[in-house]
Amino acid sequence: MEIIGKVVRLGNLTEGTSARGPWRKQDLIIETEEQYPRTVCLTCWTNQIDEIQKFAPGQTIKAQIEISSREFNGKWYTDVRVWRFDPVGATAAPMGTPVQSAQPVQQQPMMHQTPPQAATPQSTEYFAPSDDSVDDLPF
Repeated sequence: MEIIGKVVRLGNLTEGTSARGPWRKQDLIIETEEQYPRTVCLTCWTNQIDEIQKFAPGQTIKAQIEISSREFNGKWYTDVRVWRFDPVGATAAPMGTPVQSAQPVQQQPMMHQTPPQAATPQSTEYFAPSDDSVDDLPF
């Protein structure tokens, strides 16, 4: 599976030693770029720790992930483990600096405009679409 999102922040670095030797684990928090964005915590192990240190908040990345769950003492724990990263875009610009994208921004057509003579500041009238289209809300 893969997930694409913007880097929000890095979690704390955890280190330890197991029967197989030393290990390191660090979480990477991203926000997906969907109509309804979700925040996802990606777990990165020893071989990805150095790689995620290079990511800046706001940078868009694509991660190849594996989702796994395990039971311990009657409780279930789920991990979203990363096995590969690919940067998608440039890093975020400093605060206050406009970010320019490589692709032109497309304006959405305004479909339900009120006629100029009918629009008044006191009007709170709703103009519904004339066709029987389905709204795009997930609920």
